[in-house]
Amino acid sequence: MLEMRLLHRIVLLVLLSVLTIASVSCGREHGEVVRIGVNDLALPHWAVYKKKAAEQGITVEFVNFTDYNQPNPALAQGQIDLNKFQHVRYLANYNVANNDTLTPIGASEIFPLTLYSRKHKSVTEIPQGGEITLSNNPANQVRPLLSLAAAGLVVLKNGATWDSKIEDVDTAASKVKLTTIDPTLTAPSLDSVDAAFVDDTFATPAGLTDKDVILTDDPERPELKQYINVFAARAEDKDNPTLLKLAALYHDPDVEAEVRAESGYQGIFKSNSPEDLQTTLGELEKHFRG
Repeated sequence: MLEMRLLHRIVLLVLLSVLTIASVSCGREHGEVVRIGVNDLALPHWAVYKKKAAEQGITVEFVNFTDYNQPNPALAQGQIDLNKFQHVRYLANYNVANNDTLTPIGASEIFPLTLYSRKHKSVTEIPQGGEITLSNNPANQVRPLLSLAAAGLVVLKNGATWDSKIEDVDTAASKVKLTTIDPTLTAPSLDSVDAAFVDDTFATPAGLTDKDVILTDDPERPELKQYINVFAARAEDKDNPTLLKLAALYHDPDVEAEVRAESGYQGIFKSNSPEDLQTTLGELEKHFRG
């Protein structure tokens, strides 16, 4: 009888050990993993960001996109859990055009609008009939149009408003010709055009610096809140604590310091709350739907 009890205890201890090992193994295998879509993975701050996330028990996997049209569908389809590549206005345009409900859950930064040239030192040097390239995405066109109108380079038929479109340019009355191209091609186009609006993401890798800038706007203007870049999630995940933590992690002092140290960085960090960003998104979507 004593031997049987002893045997039962040994078997029980073995079973408990197996269950404990299985539990630990399962925990490690199914640890918290979040996939984030970005368009600038080569930048070193993402390595710092990933390390900081790991310190909080979150494993981050990045998916790099080279086409602006890919990250939002990938998020909507569940291929990724967050993306960070767009401003609020771009997201609003996407949602309206695709009947989607992606939502911002954290601010990152806002960038000044920057017109570059390798031929001229100022906008006044651009000749009559000169050519300027800009993004072919409508969500990224109104801000350049308003800046060009203010600089006297284009005339908009119905005046300069936040509803201005590329079709509103009065070509006969304007000083310059506008050509819309894929945003990844704006920097290379500088070899053959008078000037180009180049996103910060593409300006730095192209070697563009302050000496190539001939026009900027003030990104702190209140009406430009719509151009704050954001972390976006699916609507059902907008209150997910892990995703909110990751959006806030972009403002960790070590991450921000690494971002600021990157060559050519001109962004201004923003800390608008998710609720504030979501309100701006809703207002834009309502406006776009008419």
